Amino acid sequence: MAIRSYKPTSAGRRHGSVHDFAEITKTKPEKSLVKRLKKSGGRNHRGVTTCRFRGGGARKLYRIIDFKRNKDDVAAEVVAIEYDPNRTCNIALLKYADGEKRYILAPAGLKVGETLESGSQVEPKVGNCMPLKAIPTGLEIHNVEMIPGQGGKIVRSAGAVARIAAKEGEFAHIILPSGEMRMIPLACRATVGQIGNSEHQHVDIGKAGRKRHMGRRPHVRGKAMNPVAHPMGGGEGRSNGGRHPCSPTGVLAKGGKTRRPHKGSNKRIIRRRKTAKGVEVVV
Repeated sequence: MAIRSYKPTSAGRRHGSVHDFAEITKTKPEKSLVKRLKKSGGRNHRGVTTCRFRGGGARKLYRIIDFKRNKDDVAAEVVAIEYDPNRTCNIALLKYADGEKRYILAPAGLKVGETLESGSQVEPKVGNCMPLKAIPTGLEIHNVEMIPGQGGKIVRSAGAVARIAAKEGEFAHIILPSGEMRMIPLACRATVGQIGNSEHQHVDIGKAGRKRHMGRRPHVRGKAMNPVAHPMGGGEGRSNGGRHPCSPTGVLAKGGKTRRPHKGSNKRIIRRRKTAKGVEVVV
């Protein structure tokens, strides 16, 4: 979708931008494929805040997405392209020949009226879901499974795309959007094409109110707090923290590894992703 900028009639409008939603063909979701989301406000079952700066936000319904695409050899017509408030990409409503309806992630270029299929014998065209062993090498894919039958787990955000680099033995070598190259079993499924709505990253929020609508409360810097509230707080005048960035409990915020060093799937990684400085990440 294209990005629309407003005239600077106010401070919030001056730098804000929105999608033009030109691709959206249906505004209300399918009633049989939605459920109500219960919000936690960043609190656990005891009511204690475990994730700061969350709360409020507009009410929204969760759209049940078919990540498995396991209805094989049954043709489905693309009925509509819809907006989904729960993810960055758009979704497509499919109606199968037997009358069943399902939502899928909408790939770039998908149009209403097209016919899609799933299975190992279908044509490798945009929107069709197939096992990796049936997809030609070099083709762009998304919504990739990591365990056969589990459903797509990676490459699901707006504009994301992976590519099959090679096939060797029982595994396919997949180049992920981060630059990481990983081995994934050939029995795993993936959808052909790139995820749509690639302009999403260029939308400028513009004002704090839009963040509140998304359920994000104001984020307060630790150095702006009092010493009793944060390790980086206090000091005469405008201090610069006086220590490395950390959480309110003193846990360092930068440089720590977040991935378990002995995770079982580490052996499937052929090439690590690159950091901003071009250095390989070593876990």
